[in-house]
Amino acid sequence: MTETDPPPVRARESGRHPFETGLDRTPANYVPLTPASLLARAAASVGTRIAVIDGVRHLTYADLYARCRRFASGLARRGIGRLDTVAILAPNVLEMIEAHFAMPMLGAVLNPLNTRLDPPTIAFSLDHGGAKVLVVEAEYGALAARALADAARPILVVEIGASGIAGGIPYETLLAEGDPNYAWPGPEDEWQSLCLLYTSGTTGDPKGAVYSHRGAYLQALGNAVTFGLTEESVYLWTLPMFHCSGWSYPWASVAACATQICLRKVEPAAIFRLIAEHGVTHLCGAPIVLSMIAHAPVADRVSFPQRVRCAVGGAAPSSTIIRTMEELGFQVTHLYGATESYGPATVCLAQPDWAELPDADRYARMARQGVPLTTLDGVVVADPETDRPVPRDGVAVGEIRLRGNTVMKGYLGNPHATGQALAGGWYRTGDLAVWHPDGSVEIKDRAKDIIISGGENISSLEVEEVLMRHPSVMLAAVVARPDPTWGESPCAFLEIKPGALAPSDREVIDFCRERMARFKVPRTVVFGPLPKTSTGKIQKFVLRDQARAL
Repeated sequence: MTETDPPPVRARESGRHPFETGLDRTPANYVPLTPASLLARAAASVGTRIAVIDGVRHLTYADLYARCRRFASGLARRGIGRLDTVAILAPNVLEMIEAHFAMPMLGAVLNPLNTRLDPPTIAFSLDHGGAKVLVVEAEYGALAARALADAARPILVVEIGASGIAGGIPYETLLAEGDPNYAWPGPEDEWQSLCLLYTSGTTGDPKGAVYSHRGAYLQALGNAVTFGLTEESVYLWTLPMFHCSGWSYPWASVAACATQICLRKVEPAAIFRLIAEHGVTHLCGAPIVLSMIAHAPVADRVSFPQRVRCAVGGAAPSSTIIRTMEELGFQVTHLYGATESYGPATVCLAQPDWAELPDADRYARMARQGVPLTTLDGVVVADPETDRPVPRDGVAVGEIRLRGNTVMKGYLGNPHATGQALAGGWYRTGDLAVWHPDGSVEIKDRAKDIIISGGENISSLEVEEVLMRHPSVMLAAVVARPDPTWGESPCAFLEIKPGALAPSDREVIDFCRERMARFKVPRTVVFGPLPKTSTGKIQKFVLRDQARAL
């Protein structure tokens, strides 16, 4: 700089800060986050590695990427594009994984449908979500046909196998029409909608939670980090991919360049066989999946040398289940989340001193819902009345609330429900919990599942945990039953282990009296199979109706 050079113009003088001047977004430094890019990266870096095994089909990452591009291209040539809804009704097969990448490539919205729903509910989802395409696996052809008959508009059908639906296009034919080098556009913005997941509500029509490209990308990374996925990992699909898009694990597995093993139906014999055959290292599932594994007949069990990490969501696993799973070679991790949070939102991180604890205390800590995933902004346990955080004393009860990029955009076409769910800048889960000094949360119950007996609050989860310790009990669910004296009293519904001798009502009640305060002991005991949702959760609203009728 010379004496004749003019002084530099400071951005501040023109009203802009130096860090806001000449530092703009460009294609070189800003690209919208999307899970589709995870597959492009994997194909470029580990293209010959096996990405998916579905029976006799073994696909490398290069194969998977080419097929997903063909899928997106084939739909594009048929007029499907940005924000068009593509529904899919299929089990955990290769094509379901491909849909989770082809739709982000295309900029369309993927709507995985629950295969266990009735035709009218599926028809509602197709209409409400505005589906232009329905991809149907042959096993669900009859179900899809009945739903399509009730749909309000014509929908293009793509068949995986022979579904029997007139006019359907074979999936492989669509892929053959597509370009394996398709220059996929991806989203225009990372906030763009990516997935539509309908919740299994207990009353009224289901609500459609909407995910964004940004949220899916970050959840994939959060899951991979939390669950320890690497390129050496082998992930077994024991969790339905239609449930929260498989908790975002189709994307998480690819982010880690891991191998995914498809499983059409959750059966203990098949699970053990695949674990041993393919060296499975990771799997996820609802508590019912752990129960099936833990109580598998000896003839179905196959030994394996590796330790398998098993993530469980929903209700906390009982101490009995955790003990049995550990004995069988599984390392159980408890996760917590919802459809509205892309699946897992918190994880129970084991602390170094837990190994020194007695088993009962260690299992109790392992059943906590834990701390936020890496990619979630925060968790708070708040007083529902004041909205203020409760003390971190492990005693005060409040509602779990979540905040971050991995919380849904909202419910499709339902601004009222969206406003209620996201009020005050937090997603309100409706789950009641305490907050421990170490920052971990522990659910005590759903707000609607708390039993109030004689003015005392009884946690149904606490009673269920005791009942599950009984040697004959496989599953337990406790709900409130109207009581003329106490207002409400606990009613226990029990599913007995296969081959076990069912105890009497009195034996169950005495068993509980030895292990809990008397006012918490069930006054009514009912034996039989428990009603479950399509994802294995016990339908307590059904049991509440049954309890009222007793």
